[in-house]
Amino acid sequence: MEKTNQKINWISLSTGMVACLALRLIPFRAPNVEPIFATQMPFAKAYGEFAGVLFGVTSVVAYDFITHTSGVWTLVTAAAYGMLGFFSARYFKNKQPSRKNFVSFAIMGTLFYDAVTGLTVGPLLFHQSFITALVGQIPFTALHLIGNTLFAAVISPVLYTFLLQHKQRLKVTNYKVSYQVN
Repeated sequence: MEKTNQKINWISLSTGMVACLALRLIPFRAPNVEPIFATQMPFAKAYGEFAGVLFGVTSVVAYDFITHTSGVWTLVTAAAYGMLGFFSARYFKNKQPSRKNFVSFAIMGTLFYDAVTGLTVGPLLFHQSFITALVGQIPFTALHLIGNTLFAAVISPVLYTFLLQHKQRLKVTNYKVSYQVN
């Protein structure tokens, strides 16, 4: 994976993961309406592929572990979110982190994720017919698209701006420290 010039801010990354986990633990929320992808995209843009993959995989594994729902599907969903983190970094490498680009990639990424997870786990692990998986996936994908699109429009640009401002503060702070030492 490609290294970025920016060091990963582990506190910001961890805070993002914990916030997403806390929101996912809210009881009686609509299924598939969660801010993981909208949070993952800005981290992948700011810190690169490794951070994007780590964010996605850790988010899924931590949730499944805490809720005692781990299984083979955890590997599939963690791998899918990991791929989204990798592809997010690649997609945004030459694109502006604009609301439009976050929303566009959220739509493409959600369709990819739901196709990989929704159309494989049921048929392969639970011997569900493909047509049953496809029809059953439609309402979940609709909710997932609505949630990810809204979160990408609101959370992603704000979070990326925060990460960018934090990066600039680090540069200024590092310069002042090194300047004072010399």
